[in-house]
Amino acid sequence: MRFIEGEDRHQITFIPDVLDDYITQENPVRIIDAFVNSLVLEELGFVAAPKETGRPSYNPHDMLKLYIYGYFNKIRSSRKLEVETHRNVELMWLLKKLTPDHKTISEFRKKNTMLLKNVFRVFVELCKELNLYGKELIAIDGSKFKAVNSLDNNFNKERLDDRIKRIDAHLERYLAEMNSTDESESDATTFTKEEIETAISKLVTRKNVYQDMIKQLDETHQTQISTTDPDSRRMMQSDGSRAVSYNIQTAVDDKHKLLIDYEVTNRVNDINLLAPMAVSVKEILEVDEFTALADNGYYTATDISECLTRGITPHIANKDGSITLCVPCSEEQATNPAEFENKGKNVYVKERNIGVCPMGQILYPKRYSKPRKAAQYSNPAACKICSHRNKCKEYDRKLERKIPESEFSMEYDDKDVHFKQITYSANSKLLRNRKMIVEHPFGTIKRSMDSAYCLLKGIDNVSGEFALTFLAYNMKRVINILGVPTLMEVLTG
Repeated sequence: MRFIEGEDRHQITFIPDVLDDYITQENPVRIIDAFVNSLVLEELGFVAAPKETGRPSYNPHDMLKLYIYGYFNKIRSSRKLEVETHRNVELMWLLKKLTPDHKTISEFRKKNTMLLKNVFRVFVELCKELNLYGKELIAIDGSKFKAVNSLDNNFNKERLDDRIKRIDAHLERYLAEMNSTDESESDATTFTKEEIETAISKLVTRKNVYQDMIKQLDETHQTQISTTDPDSRRMMQSDGSRAVSYNIQTAVDDKHKLLIDYEVTNRVNDINLLAPMAVSVKEILEVDEFTALADNGYYTATDISECLTRGITPHIANKDGSITLCVPCSEEQATNPAEFENKGKNVYVKERNIGVCPMGQILYPKRYSKPRKAAQYSNPAACKICSHRNKCKEYDRKLERKIPESEFSMEYDDKDVHFKQITYSANSKLLRNRKMIVEHPFGTIKRSMDSAYCLLKGIDNVSGEFALTFLAYNMKRVINILGVPTLMEVLTG
C-alpha cells in the first residue's frame, strides 16, 4: 500500500524557500505586524536603552510584536516565548529570525508595564474609527484573577493572633522540656538543650514578624497583608472558595462585545467602582450620554447619583425596587423634595465632603467610627423637624462611608449646593442582556486564552500584563468581524 511521502531531510534544495511564503495572506500574524509597525512607540513612552556592555538593544517594536503574539496564542511565559522563537515559523517571520533570550523578553515587559495600557488604548481608538462601538449600551463588571500569592502567605489580624497563640504554646512546651532536661541527669529527653534553644530562637523570631504585621495592619488600617505580592488581597471566588486575587473591572460595548476600558484593583468587592469606570468610558467614547448595566454588587446610591449627574443612565440589578434620592444639579433644575413614597437612600458628594438625604437635607461629617472604620455624616437638627422623619429608620438618618481614618476630615463645603429629588428604578429587560455582553469576554479570556491568573506581582505590573491580554482579545474579535484583508488595508493605509 502506497502512502504520501515527505521529502528527504538530507536533500539539498537549490532554490531556497522564501520565509514569507509560509505565512498566508489570511494569517492573523500579519495584523500584529502591521499594527505594531503603525505605532510611534516613542510617543507612547517606549525607550530602547542600550545594554551596559554597549551591545545594541532589541527594537521595542519587535519585542512588542513578540508579546502580542504570545498573548494572542496562549504563550504568556517569557521562557516559552524564547523556545517558540527557535521553532515557530510564524515568529521567525514576525521577528525576522531574531531569538532574544527569556531574560531579555521578561525585562521588556517588566520595564514597560505602565506603557502597555497606552498600546491597548491605541487599538481602542482604532476600533472607534472603524465604528465598531455602538456607544449606547455598556456593561460593566469585575472578575477575580488569581495573583502570585498563596493563601498561606496571606494574613489578617485573626489569623496572626492564632499563629501567635500557637507559637506561645510551642514555646511553653519547649521551655518545660528544657527545664526537665536541666533537672534530669540522664539523656532520656527527646531533644538536646542546644536543639531546644535553636527551636525557641526560631519561634521567637517568627512571633516578632507576626507582631510587626499586626502593628502594620493597625497603622495602615488595612484588613489583610499578602507577603509574596503585597498588592493582592484574599477574595471570594465565583464558586464560593477563596483565593488571593485581583479584582479587574472591565467595560464592554454591546455592539460587538469589544472592551472599551479596564482597571486593575485590589478591592474585595465592587462597591463604588461603577461611577469611576462609567466616567472613564464616557471620556474614551466621547459621548454625551449612554446606558450602563451592572450587577447588584455595584448598587450604591452615591454611584447612581454620580452617573445620573454626568449623563449616564445606570441600570443596576437590585432587590429594593424603586428608591428615592437627591442628585446634585444646577440652581435652575433644583426642586423642593416633598414626596417620600419609596425607599430612600443617602448620597455622598465627594467634591464637597457632604452627604444628602432623600429630602434634600445636607448631612455633615460628624465623627469617625473606628470599629466600623467608617466616617459618619448626619444632621440631627434637620431630621428633628423633618415631616418624613417617621418613615426613616434611625440608621438611615446617617450616612456611613468606609474610608481610612487618615482620610477623614471635618472640613466641608455646602455653599450654593442644589439638589433635585428623583425616583430611580432599573430596567429589568435591559438587565437580562448584561451577562450576554460582559461575561463573554471574561469567559473567552479565562478559558480560551488561559489568562485566569497573573504572572506578575504588583498592581501596576498586573495592569500592564492584562493590557496585553485585553489587546489580544480585542484584536481577535476585530479580525473575526472584519477579516484579515480588510483590517490590513486599514492598518497599512
